[in-house]
Amino acid sequence: MTRNLHAAGQGFPLPPSVREPLCLLAVALVALTFSAFNPHDRMTWLLEVFPFFIAAGIMVPTWRSFPLTPLLYRLILLHCLVLLIGGHYTYAQVPFGYWLQDLFALSRNPYDRIGHFAQGFVPAIVAREILLRRTPLLRGGWLFFLVAAVCLAMSACYEFIEWWGALILGQEADAFLATQGDQWDTQWDMLTALLGALASQLSLARIHDRQLERLAREARE
Repeated sequence: MTRNLHAAGQGFPLPPSVREPLCLLAVALVALTFSAFNPHDRMTWLLEVFPFFIAAGIMVPTWRSFPLTPLLYRLILLHCLVLLIGGHYTYAQVPFGYWLQDLFALSRNPYDRIGHFAQGFVPAIVAREILLRRTPLLRGGWLFFLVAAVCLAMSACYEFIEWWGALILGQEADAFLATQGDQWDTQWDMLTALLGALASQLSLARIHDRQLERLAREARE
């Protein structure tokens, strides 16, 4: 990695393994800037996009020592965009959600469901990558189960955060909760995240495995 960066400084192009994460980070920062410009509610924006700052605070300092697969970098960017859009408008008032509501004759803006589906879909690949690279766990049924359990636990923890936010902020937390009058919103959120985790593993496991093998080869070379 050091040789690659030194070569780039001498006028050689950065290799894809370095160039793509930097480009994705640039896109995320541009999206963050637009999201922060005149949001619907500044406190709600901060609460909704706070996971972005946590992820950036972990990934940026460790991107050389623990590079991720390209698939995971792209998924994390996608999840960040979902968060930044939801933070700007609030999840209950995202225009795309209203369009879906009209298209499918839904009773509520479904963008919140999209956000919670992503809350399972993307962290499933994060958990899968860490477990396969940092533990003795092998591919198979136990991996599938544990990844789903991790994502469901994370979703439950996020619901705790929403609950604590409601207790602290009172009425001001309505936009952050985005329940839209549904008394079962918490249960739907966790179920949607679980479905996202299952769908992610079923649809992306083979692609992820190939990229993990390629990453291991590059590390050995």
